[in-house]
Amino acid sequence: MPQGSSRAPHRVVVIVDEGTNPFEVGVATELFGLPRPELGLPRAPYEVTLATPAPGVRMNHGFFTLTGVPGLEAVDGADTLVVPGRPDNVVPRGPAVLDAIRRTHARGARVVSFCTGTFALAEAGILDGRRAATHWMWADAFRALHPGVLLEPDVLFVDDGGVLTAAGSAAALDLGLHLWRRDHGAELANAVSRRLVFAAHRDGGQRQFVERPVPDVPDASLGPLLVWAQERLHEPLTVAGLAARAAVSPATLHRRFRAQLGTTPLAWLTAERVALACRLIERGEERLDVVARRSGLGTAANLRVRLRRGTGLSPSAYRRRFGPAPGEALKP
Repeated sequence: MPQGSSRAPHRVVVIVDEGTNPFEVGVATELFGLPRPELGLPRAPYEVTLATPAPGVRMNHGFFTLTGVPGLEAVDGADTLVVPGRPDNVVPRGPAVLDAIRRTHARGARVVSFCTGTFALAEAGILDGRRAATHWMWADAFRALHPGVLLEPDVLFVDDGGVLTAAGSAAALDLGLHLWRRDHGAELANAVSRRLVFAAHRDGGQRQFVERPVPDVPDASLGPLLVWAQERLHEPLTVAGLAARAAVSPATLHRRFRAQLGTTPLAWLTAERVALACRLIERGEERLDVVARRSGLGTAANLRVRLRRGTGLSPSAYRRRFGPAPGEALKP
């Protein structure tokens, strides 16, 4: 298990404002609020608290009213603050909510928004000059209201250090798993994704599934091809070889990847190899040439470049953060 997994839980506070989307609150509690005994950790890595600006808050469309949770003073104990979206994005947030976001950011805690929660972060003034993502349907409205934010309108999420923004409700899952990887490594993030029956890794730079014409004949599922490739990452796989395996042309394969995964075959293959390299390092493999060969990245030099690009860490830094504790046996 990653070093440091026995430390005190990371405190996540979710602001639930009037009209908040229940799904995104559910994403936060599902990702960070469950004990996860299947991970074999001595204690839960995260603990979640909800916080509301009023004693009773009606959720989006009045599905239910949330009561009996702490007020906004709870954000002062947050290591990470999560701000879900709501549909009335052009209506200003209450001053108490904006102040809670500002003071959380000012003391150096991590601030995260899901979907159109980006509007609240921008209103609070913590996104000026920063890169950010929001739902593609609201991109034009966001630019008009917040021209000082560097909006990336067609990505799944943006990690800008201490401030992270997810483009949509489902992209909140991608961003949440990214935080698991960032905090605890690929091995535990993959275990959580398997429990969720959700894609283990969709990179933030992948495109959102924006509105597009429905094809006359639906594309065949990529599932069997992806599984086949994941079992052979150490082999010299190519896009042409993947296309041949799927019995389609490379151009058709490219279109299917774009439509179904929002990325290219080569980018997907590289991301899978980097994820495998991370798992090998986490399990205790110290020989970079072995990690590079078994993950299909070829050389130690290429491994260094790809790992730093994918995680922001060198192999040695990644090992120090997520590798076995000194003296711990090499995992199979």
